[in-house]
Parts: sequence; C-alpha cells; structure tokens
Amino acid sequence: MTEQTVRIDGRRLRLSNLDKVLYPETGTTKGEVIDYYSRIAPLLLPHVADRPLTRKRWPDGVGTASAPGEPFFAKALEPGAPAWVRRFPIDHSSGAKDYPLVDDLPTLVYLAQVASLELHVPQWRFSSEGERQNPDRLVLDLDPGPGTGLAECAEVARWARAILTDMGLDPLPVTSGSKGIHLYARLDGRQSSDAASAVAKELARAIEADHPELVVSQMSKAARPGKVFIDWSQNNGSKTTIAPYSLRGRTQPFVAAPRTWAELDDPELRHLLFTEVLDRPEDPLAPVDEVHGPLRAYIAKRSADRTPEPVPEHPHGAPRGEGAPRFVIQEHHASRLHWDLRLERDGVLVSWAVPKGVPPTTAKNSLAVMTEDHPMQYLDFAGEIPRGEYGAGTMTVWDTGTYALEKWRDDEVIATLTGREGGPLGRVRLALIRTEGRGEKSQWLLHRMKTDADGHPQNEGAPVVARDRAAPAPSPVAADAVIGRSASDTPVAADLRPMLATSATPGIARAAAARWGGTPWVEMKWDGIRGLGVWDGERLRLRSRNGNDLTAAYPELSAVDLHLGPQHAVFDGEIVALDDTGRPSFPLLQKRMNLAQPREIEREAARTPVHLYLFDVLSVGVRDVASLPLAQRREVLEDLAAAAGAPIVVPPVFDDVDAAVSTSERFGLEGVVVKDPGSTYRRGARSEQWLKVKHSRTQEVVIGGIRPGKGNRAGTIGSLLVGVPSTDGLRYAGRVGSGFSEQTLARLRGLLEPLRSEIDPFVGVPAADARDALWVRPELMGEVEFAEFTPGGILRQARWRGLRPDKSPEEVVREV
Repeated sequence: MTEQTVRIDGRRLRLSNLDKVLYPETGTTKGEVIDYYSRIAPLLLPHVADRPLTRKRWPDGVGTASAPGEPFFAKALEPGAPAWVRRFPIDHSSGAKDYPLVDDLPTLVYLAQVASLELHVPQWRFSSEGERQNPDRLVLDLDPGPGTGLAECAEVARWARAILTDMGLDPLPVTSGSKGIHLYARLDGRQSSDAASAVAKELARAIEADHPELVVSQMSKAARPGKVFIDWSQNNGSKTTIAPYSLRGRTQPFVAAPRTWAELDDPELRHLLFTEVLDRPEDPLAPVDEVHGPLRAYIAKRSADRTPEPVPEHPHGAPRGEGAPRFVIQEHHASRLHWDLRLERDGVLVSWAVPKGVPPTTAKNSLAVMTEDHPMQYLDFAGEIPRGEYGAGTMTVWDTGTYALEKWRDDEVIATLTGREGGPLGRVRLALIRTEGRGEKSQWLLHRMKTDADGHPQNEGAPVVARDRAAPAPSPVAADAVIGRSASDTPVAADLRPMLATSATPGIARAAAARWGGTPWVEMKWDGIRGLGVWDGERLRLRSRNGNDLTAAYPELSAVDLHLGPQHAVFDGEIVALDDTGRPSFPLLQKRMNLAQPREIEREAARTPVHLYLFDVLSVGVRDVASLPLAQRREVLEDLAAAAGAPIVVPPVFDDVDAAVSTSERFGLEGVVVKDPGSTYRRGARSEQWLKVKHSRTQEVVIGGIRPGKGNRAGTIGSLLVGVPSTDGLRYAGRVGSGFSEQTLARLRGLLEPLRSEIDPFVGVPAADARDALWVRPELMGEVEFAEFTPGGILRQARWRGLRPDKSPEEVVREV
C-alpha cells in the first residue's frame, strides 16, 4: 500500500508514496525511512527536544553517486504543516520565522513523511516560554581533510577527550554518518553561546599546537589536506549540527550514530547504516541529554533527603505497565487547598493542579494548571511534605483507578475515569482543554462531559456530519422583526455595531462545537479590517467597527454598483487586500488604511485594490434579520449577493473544525472562526458562539509611550511601550521594537508627537522600561504578533503588525 491514514498518539496523519525509493543504491523506500524514525524515536527525541529544527529534504530521493538528488534546506516551518506541530519564532532580517520543535513521535513521523531525511539542531534549547536559553552542550566537529579518515578523527577525538576530562567535562563520540566524528560534552547552562564557542576555539588551537602534523583549527580549506579540521564554530548560537540518530542524505542511508569509546579504538571503525543502528538497544550518548527527560523538572525541585516524596534516579520515567492506564487525584493542603489530577502517560504521570477539584456537574468548568510530570510511584503517595520544600503541606489520595482514553492532543485530552469502588469519583468523563501557554504552568479548562445513566458517553463528542443544504428553512420574512424605520432611513449607530468573536484554541472550538450539537459552522479568518456595509440599492457606504466612515477610502467598493439587489441592506464583512499569491495581507492593507487625500487614495487603489468578503447580513429593507439563526441569515446573504461580482466575495463555509484549521494554515491564512449555526446576530456583543482560532498569536494594543532609538535608530523611535486595558487601568504589556520599516517609523513619529504627555498612562510599568520613556496619551491603537504572554502579562517576542485606526482603546481585550 502506497498511501494510508494513521493515528499516532491521537494525531491523524496521511502517509503517502510509501513505496517511493529515496535511496536508490540500497532500494530504501520512504516507508522504511518512516519506520526507522518511528522505532528510533525513544533514543532520538531527548537529543532534539525543545531545540529549533532545520531540515534537509529530498522529496525526489538522494540519487546516486553519478546523479545525486537535489535537496533543499528548510528553516521555517512550511505552511502546510499540521497545526499541532509545536513551533517558536526566531527573528531574521527578513522577519520572524517559525521553527518546528520535535518533542513527540507524531511530529517526527510527519517530518519523515515530507522526506526530511536530515535533522539539524543547535546546542541550545528554548524555554517553555519560547526564550532562547544558554547552550547545554558543547560540540566539536572533527572533519577529515583529503588523505585522512575516521581512524585519524578517532585519534584526534582521544586527544580532545583528555583535555575535556581535565576541564571536568565528559565527552562522548558520534560518527557523523558523513565523513568525521562529533564530540559532545554536557554543559551546565551558565555560559552563553559566544562563551562556549570561545572555549571550543581555544581547545581546537591547543590541540593544533600540540599536534600540528595532524590537526588544523583554521577555517581555510587550503590548510586541510592530510589533516583533521576541528570545527569549533558549530557552538555559535546561529549554527546547527546534524542531530544524533538522524539519517544522512548520502548515497546510502547512513546515520549520525552515537558510539562508545571502545568502538573508536576499533581499526575497522566505519559509519553505520540505519538497519545497524536499530539493532543497538542502548544510547551511548544518553548522559549528555538525560537531564531533559520528562521528569527533569520534578527531580530539580526535590531532594531525596528532605522530602518523603519518591525521587527517581533517572528522569526518563518507567516502562508502560500492563492493563489500562492509571490515574490518581490527590487532595493537597498546601499554601492553598487544591486537588492534583495525574494521568499515566508514557511512563510518567502528567499532572494538573485543580483549585476547585473535579466539576460536580456539566454546567461548570474548573481551572486546571499543568504542573511538572510526576513519577509513577506518586500513584499512591500520601504524606507530609516539610515546610520550606516545594509543595509543602499534607497530601492524601482522594481517589485512584484507571481510565479509558478517547483523545490525547497537546491542547485537548478526553478520557473516562473509573475510580475505586465506593470512592468519591465514581465513573466520570472529563475533557481537559488548553486555553493559554504550553507545558508547565499552561492553563486548561477541566470540563465534566455528559454520560448516560450507565456512565457511557453521550453526544458531546459525536463525530461531525455533513450539513444538509437541501433541508428547508423557515421563511426569513416571516421570522424577521421590523426595524421601525422607512427603507430610505440611514441606520442609526446602534444598528452598525458588529458582533465580535472570542479568542479560542482548536481544542476549545471543538468542545464548543460539540456542545452546540449538530454541525459546526466554520469560516476562514481573513487578515483585513472589519467593514459594515450600508447598501442603498445602488451604492455602498462603509463603516469601521468603531463607527468611522470608510466610504471615501475604498472607492472600488463605494463608487460603483456592486449588484447587491434593489433593497436596502446592512452587511457585515472584512475589507481585504490580496498579495501576489492571492492571500490576504494585512501589511498591504496598511497602505490603504491611513490615507485621506483623494489623489493618494486613487493612486494607491490602483496599486493595492481591495475586496469585501461578506459573511453576514443584519437587515434587508425594513426588516431586521439579526434575530434569525446564522444558517438562515447565510441563505439570505447568498440570495442578495447572487449577482454580485468582484470585488464582492461570499467565501465558502466548512463543517469540520480540524479540516478548516488545516486548510487555512496550508494556504497561509490567519485562522478560522467557528460559529454556532443557531446563533443570532448580537450587535456590539462579544460572544462565545463565535470563536476565533488563529495560527499566529496577535494582540491589539494601546500605545502609551516611546523609548528613543539608539545606534542606527538614533533620532527616531527605538521601541513602543504598549498596554492592554484591564479593570484597574491600562496594564503594561511590554515593549515592541521590531517589525518597523523606516516609512512606518516616520508615520508613527508624526502621529505620536502631538500626543506627548508628562503622565505615565500605564499600570505596572517596570522602572527599567520607564527610565527614559517619553509618554503619550493612550489614544493610538495597533496590533502586534507575539509568541506568548508571560505569567505577569508581558508580551514575549512582540513584533509590530500595524496601526488599527478602525478600533478604539475601549474595544481592546486580552487574547487567549
């Protein structure tokens, strides 16, 4: 079979062209490559976990020695990658790029499916918040020049080992699968990449000084014949090294294989094929990265001589036991009473702290905060954790038992738990849905799902079925309410307030769709600005979401007959500018959003035309259709726009959340909006019946200050100080210093200079950020892209997207 759909750890993957030969000289197929990475994953994953990954891909195979295949080097994660692949951005001169992180088997299999044969990683890792950490290992790449080989590299490796051991480091070798040998040594994380690189360089020079006949530390290729080049530069924070256990794109499927020092003494030392590596059950390189096992955080927080809790010697967890997976819920009287929910998964107990415990009914949800993974011995732990120790207080087992798993994603877990006989839990079906953050300290909702009298699941998790478009709907005219004005009247401001969506994750959206029942209504999210259109039968007038008149700014929408029918109507939609590939582009739209002079508007309209994507209708003639269910309003909209041509677009609707999310990401769109098909249109309300799911996180912000530029930005803006409104004022959300063009900086300076003030508008701005700040009145709105919020509400890795003159400060809410 050359194509199949598989489910791996709850992830659905389509594997194709499994019979395609990727290594012609050995006949090795893509199916065999996927099988290798699947089986080697337990050894490979600890060495790449939390590290940004770059790949060399050979979609057409590696070729032969006489006709080598053409690879391409991939840094940024491709647009068609599954939404569940973990990623973090890294800034480049051309903008931030999202790099994949390979922390699980599904991601590894996905990469093998797209022929990512070589996996390359740096010597540093991301923190759980997406911050680059100091390197945790040092690497020396021993590269044989012409006339030398593995035997000479092994000799140099032994010399390097002696020096590194004297430095307190314990290096371990890897035959690279290409030409030479890599030496890895574990670092304590205190040194920067520059410092580690400097140490490696001095080490290389020292070995060269002692053995000039065989060793060279210079980059010049002319100096390498007959010698082994010690490449120390791969400790640079911007460089990567082939990952241990990665395949190589050579004519044969060799592997970057960890070896023992005894093996390096073998005069017949050679590189290993992937079939040979699979026969090696142990990982000689494990000590370099063992601190990064799933229990590393648990071990780091506890000392066996100070707490009665079980403290395992190794951070990798226990083998999977027989029978159904187990769980425990512990009542924890710590500084605050809470309950700890722990589910057995991959040899550890994945854990959440639940302040209010398991919800007693389906009507209420509980907050759950993910904590560090716990060892399996914690299943029956009860005792007193001493004062001063992590988690100090009394812990008892509230209930324990087994669970049947329905779904396990990184943002959603659904399982039916069966407690001990006579225990307080009984049999309960629970859903955990991640709402913010990743990993430890991420926030989740714990939801009790419906079951029948025997404890069996009911329809909350029922599969989605196709929408029956042929089903008759009640007549809109019969159901409409009269607005109470004549057809020629101009709608009042209250009629032109848009309904707003609530931010959500895919998991939250799926759970909401299940609660709504039936088939969800999923629309693409277009990266533009909201536009409410007032149609008088011949021309369209446009209003922004905050009531500003946009009619003159977009003549291609307002100065022509759009053929929307003879009746007056009010539409809801998105004004969108498309790039050369046909994708919506918010930066392009920025060129149109702030123009006021007719000549400027006319000139830019020719260069950057816009479209109006209609997705709702509020009124037709004198009748208000907002009270109709969304599915019926859509039919009204399609009838009204049946004769409309460009620039009017009525986009299609999806009925599967996962398919829509995947499609939107594949085509480089902003995300999706998941709607309850039975929802009415609630003017001016932010509703949980409309849920927006974005691929990249964006946040609307209010500008409250400027930090003057330095260096090449001297005399202009260095960064913007921004905030998000809260109940106690404009809460400081950090600095934004990237994403600006010179033209943008000039425009911002011109807009902000008249708003200068002596008053700090923020709540909670740190003294370091306030020291040289120039305050402005908080009247100007913008939008940023960012990685995550810190626990203190500061935007991490924020990048400027553009001004939002269509919005006002009081509309801003913090996104999920």
